[in-house]
Amino acid sequence: MPEPPLELLADRDDERLDVFVSRRLPGSSRTQARRLIDEGLVRVESALERPAYRLRSGEMISVHHPETPPPPLSAAIELEIVYEDEHLAVLDKPAGLTVHPAPGERETTLTSAIVHRWPETAALGGALRAGLAHRLDRDTTGLLMVGKTAAALESLQGQLRERAVEKRYWAVVIGAPDPEIGLIDAPLGRDPADPRRIAVVERGRSSRTGYRVVERFGDASLLECELITGRTHQIRVHLAAIGHAVAGDTLYGAPCDQIGRQALHARALGFTHPESGETIGLEREPPEDFQQLLEYLRGGGLLLSEPAPRRAQRERNRRGTKRRRSQHVR
Repeated sequence: MPEPPLELLADRDDERLDVFVSRRLPGSSRTQARRLIDEGLVRVESALERPAYRLRSGEMISVHHPETPPPPLSAAIELEIVYEDEHLAVLDKPAGLTVHPAPGERETTLTSAIVHRWPETAALGGALRAGLAHRLDRDTTGLLMVGKTAAALESLQGQLRERAVEKRYWAVVIGAPDPEIGLIDAPLGRDPADPRRIAVVERGRSSRTGYRVVERFGDASLLECELITGRTHQIRVHLAAIGHAVAGDTLYGAPCDQIGRQALHARALGFTHPESGETIGLEREPPEDFQQLLEYLRGGGLLLSEPAPRRAQRERNRRGTKRRRSQHVR
């Protein structure tokens, strides 16, 4: 078992990550701190960041021991490639696949699959980053950008920092927001009561999520969310904060039997091509479990507790519809 990481709270606003690590680790120089960061052994709120990343007071920094064995460098996992050229690729990430491995863990990850497909990406931020310009949670599906060259990766990351990348998600949530179109502007940081969670906190990082209702159901709705900033768990926490948690999200209070994960899908990406300057716009429909959830809701199903008589009647209606369709086909 790997040793648990050293966890430190940022105590100064706007301090560089490498400066913070060198200051808080006894006997550590700034060069050594940068090496730890580049090797993926330092994380901010569970995410990999650059040495020049500017901290906010209250953020959690985890420093892992460099002696832990490295994760597997590559793994043969089939990747769903939505777009590819010699400079970059855009992938459709499946549910249940972690993006970055925790130091010392042997779990297969998306980055190991990327290195297997494109070995040259191992040099782009190390095998723990493997050219990925951004990340998704383990059980969130959808579009992710990969830089295949240093120049392309730097361009994509720069566009993300400047908020020039359009990122739109679909989410099935409990209830329906009122108004149907809105902007959630609430700072996010580590939940003081539970370090696994992110929460709306007074001294958190500025975070904004736009949303609009796409479709209403009995006790749920389908939202399109625009990620204006890109914080850990941002959409999930913001929607839970306004009383409309993402269906299936057990961490933020919305478990349901109809889907085994949070019903969140990165559906659309828009960015400028690093080499040609062309505007690239891509979309990917949600996977099968998400589509089945929508079908269930469109058929009158409920996410919250459903009375047994109504559930039985809905099942009889569904079977009758399938039988009529079968007769029509014959």
